[in-house]
Parts: sequence; C-alpha cells; structure tokens
Amino acid sequence: MRHRTLGRTGLRVSPIALGTMNFGPVTPEPQARALLSAALDAGVNLLDTADVYGADANRTVADFSELKGETERIIGRWFAQDPARRDSTVLITKAYGRMGEGPNDMYLSAGYLRRACEASLRRLRTDHLDVFMLHHVDRATGWDELWEVLDDLRREGKIRYVGTSNFAGWHLAQGQEAARRRNLLGVVVEESIYNLMERSVERELLPACRAYGIGVMPYSPLNSGLLGGVLAKQDTAARTASSRAAQGLSRNREQIERYEQFCRDLGQPPAVVAQAWLLHQPGVTAPIVGVRTPGHLQDGLAAAESALSEKELAELDTIFPGPGPAPEAYAW
Repeated sequence: MRHRTLGRTGLRVSPIALGTMNFGPVTPEPQARALLSAALDAGVNLLDTADVYGADANRTVADFSELKGETERIIGRWFAQDPARRDSTVLITKAYGRMGEGPNDMYLSAGYLRRACEASLRRLRTDHLDVFMLHHVDRATGWDELWEVLDDLRREGKIRYVGTSNFAGWHLAQGQEAARRRNLLGVVVEESIYNLMERSVERELLPACRAYGIGVMPYSPLNSGLLGGVLAKQDTAARTASSRAAQGLSRNREQIERYEQFCRDLGQPPAVVAQAWLLHQPGVTAPIVGVRTPGHLQDGLAAAESALSEKELAELDTIFPGPGPAPEAYAW
C-alpha cells in the first residue's frame, strides 16, 4: 500500500482511513476488534473515531448518554491487547458533541476541549492523540481561544496535530491566519462530506485546503449507500431505510442507474469505483471507509489499489457533474 503524507505534515498515512462510527451500536466488539486487526494487517494505519461514537440512537436518552464514548473504549481495549498496535496507528478522535448534561459539556470552549481531550485519552488508553479534531464549527468560540488551548495540549504532549471537520473554506482561512500570527502549524486535515453525488466542497473548501496545505479526508464516500450498488442489491429497501437515502434514490435514480451500468462495464463494484474516484481528486488524502463488515473493508482496500483513466474520470463527471470552482461557477 502506497502511503501519503497527511496534508503538509511529514506524517505518512494509508490512502484509506478506517471509520469506526458503527463500532458498538452496529458492529459488536468482537467483530470490531477483528476489523481493526485486519485493517492494520493490510497496511491501513489511519484510524478515525470520535468521542460521541458508540451510542445507539434507538436507545433511551439515559442509555444514549451512557454509551457515548463506547467506540473509543472498544479501540482502547484493542490497543491494550497488544501495545505495539498504538505505535503502528495514526489515531484521530474528535470533540464537539454533547457528552454531559451541563451547558459546557459540548462545543469548543477552552475548558471543554481540555476535558474532552483528556477523557478521550483515558477511553483510548493512550497518552497522546495523533490528530485532535474539532468535530464541527462553534461560532461562539473564536480562533484565539482555540489556539490557546490547542497549543497548550500540544506542548503537554497530549496531541500532535490539529484537524477540523465540517468547517467551511473561510473558517479554515481564518484559522490558518490566526495560527500564523502565533507561529503555529495550524490545521493539517479537514474531514468533510464528499462523494460523487455530493460535490459542494469543490466550490470553495477544496481550493482553500489546497492553498493552505490541509489534507482532506472525505466521509460518506458512498453517500449513505447510494453509490454502493444499491439498485443491484436484493436488500434495497433495508439499505435505503433512512429518509436521506430514500429521498436521494428517488431524486437521482436515473443517475444511479447510469453509474451502476458504468461500473458493470468497467468490471468493478460500485463501492470500489466511488472510493477510487475520491483518491483521484486533488488534495484528498484518504476517504474514510465506514466499515461494518469485512466486505466493506475489502472494498476500501481494493479502491486504494485501483486506478481510473482520464476517460473514465471524465465519464463519471458527465454522470455526476461537479459545481465548478467559485466564483466562475456562478459569476461571469
């Protein structure tokens, strides 16, 4: 597996990241540990999680609160089985979501970020995070406050790099300029929704990331399963049970039909093609492969080894056109 550098850092990571959001509520711990081991054995060293992962939204409110953090605990117990695994892993976790009942038990204030970081370290059974990621924009917390606490955590050895998720291009520009004033490295990676069907980030976010040397890790590379061969599968109804997926299939059925025919002509599974396409996009470091089964992991591994020709990439653009860069996309 050919590793890539994470943004403008010298940190080398696999071209796919193992997404762990399903570990706990969907994938039981024994299967989750097996997936973690299989990924590491295959050369996947980039591991993505978050403090809020692990709760099943169908549980009661009380259970939901108790189970938050369970995914991190599963990973921590996996690390504890073989401490060498931690040194072989580039570990990302995130903070922002509600983890308690108080008004300061969520978002990005300095006090909460410190508590969130230290709680994640305990659950993950490690002394540092390779990337500590801000899971969403908090418009009430300015960059001066953010860099104050994040730099403190870095100096204490608790984090090595800072990342963001769901930030806009102008948010990142503000953050990088604030970091420069402090002579800090700043943000090195951004996670955002990005796939063949959802290409909004191409307008301003991706150009901003490329300009600042921020690596991009797309999540939802299969767009809730719609790019995973949904029409060809017998369990279509189950796989499109969510309102978002069902609406997307209804609105985009003709495009999805064309896409699945393209994949058949190519001789590749749709899930492999969708993730391989992302790896051909400038600035993308690694799509996040949200695994529930070994098959999902195998699709991600196959995508990492797949190459699409210029003709094939152009044909995918005709099926799922992008928005084009700003301002040309909407101005003369």
